[in-house]
Amino acid sequence: MSLDLATIQAAHARIRPHITRTPVLTNARLNAACGGKLFFKCENLQKAGAFKARGATNAVFSLADVEALRGVATHSSGNHAAALARAAKLRRIPAYIVMPSNSAKPKIRLVEAYGGRITFCEPNQAAREATCLRLLEETLANLVHPFEDERVMAGQGTAALELLEEIPDLDYLLCPVGGGGLLCGTAVAARALRPQIKIVGTEPAGADDAARSFRAHQRIPLTTSDTIADGLRTSIGQTNFALARQYVDDIVTVSEAGIVAAMHMIWDAVKIVIEPSAAVPYAAIMEQRLDVTHRRVGIILSGGNVDLDALPWIGKKGAP
Repeated sequence: MSLDLATIQAAHARIRPHITRTPVLTNARLNAACGGKLFFKCENLQKAGAFKARGATNAVFSLADVEALRGVATHSSGNHAAALARAAKLRRIPAYIVMPSNSAKPKIRLVEAYGGRITFCEPNQAAREATCLRLLEETLANLVHPFEDERVMAGQGTAALELLEEIPDLDYLLCPVGGGGLLCGTAVAARALRPQIKIVGTEPAGADDAARSFRAHQRIPLTTSDTIADGLRTSIGQTNFALARQYVDDIVTVSEAGIVAAMHMIWDAVKIVIEPSAAVPYAAIMEQRLDVTHRRVGIILSGGNVDLDALPWIGKKGAP
């Protein structure tokens, strides 16, 4: 299967009964601050609290019945884990989930609520992959990788499909970058629907492998990551990086303080809950990593699964 507009449209038809068509919001205060017009695709209001519901649902409902009986497995820090557990529950099959031991508590609770069978591992990529491989050998389940899976990428691209159906004349489209599934699905869909659009990936400076790889023209995996944006603490996938080089115009990085300030600003101005990873694109605008003056900008707010007992501005002097 190759990732193209037809594949993304087919994914949209497949998952439509099982997901929410999330709203697109704009805000006069934020528009005035940047001099452009921002359109937020609110995937924080998606099923399971994040865009990941799209890709996981497409992957699960793409399985033939005989395959599905074996269940599905993955490794994830949270949002993909919850999305896969939910999709598996809808199809009435088991979901085996490997999660790092430092995963956010609300994300762990969400996986458990959907019936996912969690195995915890050390919080590093090697441990995640090794633990997941062992589970696959023990259960014979179908691997649904968080981002290096074209069924997942096609599902993620449906958010951009909906956004451009509603707001077709965008100049820019921004989304966060972790493994690259959202970026690739978004880029392929957007480039096909609006060839002149500028597609920009946004990334924490503390987990900037995609930006460094983009500039070096070769994939440079993360060795360490240090960011509040827990959904972006992973290296961009090999397949994903190749697609990004083909379709993406730029990848920019933002500071940790910028992420917190952007998260706070959206909570305050738009009155919606977003998690740190979802704040990264707006942080790029706040930190003037690109000029959006007089431009129409789409921003995918990737998720809203945040620990309300550990907000980054609580109890800190100088908080935004």
